Amino acid sequence: MLKRLYHWVLHWSETPYGTWALFLLAFSESSFFPIPPDILLIALAVGKPEKSMKFAAVCALGSVCGGMLGYLIGWQFMAAIGDKIVHFYGLADKVDYIEALYNRYDAWAVGIAGFTPIPYKVFTIAAGAFSISFPVFIAASAVSRSARFFLVGGMIYYFGPEIQTFIEKYFNLLVVVFTVLLVGSFVMLKYIF
Repeated sequence: MLKRLYHWVLHWSETPYGTWALFLLAFSESSFFPIPPDILLIALAVGKPEKSMKFAAVCALGSVCGGMLGYLIGWQFMAAIGDKIVHFYGLADKVDYIEALYNRYDAWAVGIAGFTPIPYKVFTIAAGAFSISFPVFIAASAVSRSARFFLVGGMIYYFGPEIQTFIEKYFNLLVVVFTVLLVGSFVMLKYIF
């Protein structure tokens, strides 16, 4: 089923509705859909590298808006909808752990989840369920999701379509390295200032 969904998502890159499909995919992935928008972002950006930054912006905007829906699901509809989504992804046993992360790290938990391959939808729903500050949630989501998608779009913009195989092969490693560098920079700035 996931392979069919994957191919269905990719087919949108060959239509005139690719940008709208990217927005809707990013929106839905942040709250309930299983396929990450990166695959469509890469396909669109490789097809038109000069527009890769525009595609990254569309993807980031859709993802943050979808994160708001995820937050709303957790905040108002956790019992009716949120629990089913979390169970579908097999992460019901992780909800208490996510709550502990939110209680301890607040915006950092949102930011890291938004940037890494961790299912972001679980964190958006949990943020609403645990009543994380909505402005903090939006700010952390905007920064982390933008960083993730602009990293992909920027690599294609600067290195061209040849970088696609590299990104697909080493995406998780790139995300981990960038996250370590990002967190390390903030920790270093904290001690310097």
